[in-house]
Amino acid sequence: METVRAHLFIRGRVQGVFYRAFTRDLANRLGLDGWARNLPDGSVEVVFQGGRQQVERAVEECGKGPTGAAVQGVDLKWESSSPEPKGFEIRY
Repeated sequence: METVRAHLFIRGRVQGVFYRAFTRDLANRLGLDGWARNLPDGSVEVVFQGGRQQVERAVEECGKGPTGAAVQGVDLKWESSSPEPKGFEIRY
């Protein structure tokens, strides 16, 4: 299975609506590694790494977000996979 890495910056009302927990639950459900963190400008930065189909699904779901979020845009960069710790973490 090909391993891919997606680096996302999600804009809109995405802080204070459990967006990071949403990405953690999504990654765990899809078997992805990575992390999420809030940024000072009010956006959320997320990295997903794993199988292409699962990562593409996660990216698609991030465009919707959890209940209460109002995603205005997702900037996506595909990057070379790198050694990530196993699992998904919320960074502070």
